[in-house]
This record gives sequence, structure tokens and C-alpha cells, in this order.
Amino acid sequence: MAKIHPLSDVQSVNIGENTSVWQYCVILKNAQIGDNCNINCQVFIENDVKIGDNVTIKPGVQIWDGVTLEDNVFIGPNVTFTNDLMPRSKVYPDKFEKTVVKKGASVGANATIIAGNTIGENAMIGAGSVVTKDVPSNEIWIGNPAKFYKKIN
Repeated sequence: MAKIHPLSDVQSVNIGENTSVWQYCVILKNAQIGDNCNINCQVFIENDVKIGDNVTIKPGVQIWDGVTLEDNVFIGPNVTFTNDLMPRSKVYPDKFEKTVVKKGASVGANATIIAGNTIGENAMIGAGSVVTKDVPSNEIWIGNPAKFYKKIN
């Protein structure tokens, strides 16, 4: 059974075993969250979101429609995801861009992930980086815009 703090607004019933949701989180009704996840305080998870097993999401993260986090992903504090490449107030796209963070990847604090990109398996994104294109598996990317730093052995 999931552990949900009473000061959170969790509308989804699609939350796996042994997942913890801390205070001041909002999880909308169609979100899917796997087993053994740790959703820290002050996290917002929209409807069209899929989160795998053993995922850690640190405080201050918003996960918008179209974002998928596969198994064993780490999302650092205040990571920003986007899902609309041309946002305007009260003007919505026909569909939101899809962003995927593949199995075992880690995204450092305050990084920004621009919509429509894929972060490969076991990749690492440095703190404060801005991801503007796909990141291959087993690589570290850093900077603004994020660029290849080195391979992960």
C-alpha cells in the first residue's frame, strides 16, 4: 500500500506498493506511479504522466502531461520539465510534446528539460543544465545548453 501524507491532494488510485507521497503534493487522477517510489514534498504530477518503479522525485518538481519517467530514475530538486514549445496564455496545443527519461537516468537540481526530448538509459544531467536535444545512454551532459561531457563507464 502507498503511504500518502494527509496534507497532499492525491486524486490518482494508480499508485504502486510502498510508494511514499510527502506533504503538499498534488497528483491528478490519471497519473500512473509505480512501486517503491519516493515523491518528496511540493511535487505536482499532471494527468498524462507515467512514472516507473523505484523513482525518486525531490522537492519542487512539476511533471506535466506527456512526461514519462522510467524505472530507477532520479529527479533532483527543482528540476523543470516543459511540454509546450510555444506556450501562450489560454492557447493550448492540439497535443503536448512527449518527454522520456529512460531507465536509470539522473537529472541534477535545477536542470530544465525542454519538451520532446529523450534522456537515455543511465545518462546523467548536471545540475542547472538545460537539455535542448536528446541525450544518449550512458553519457553525462552539462551546461546551458547541455552538451556532452563524458561517457559513464
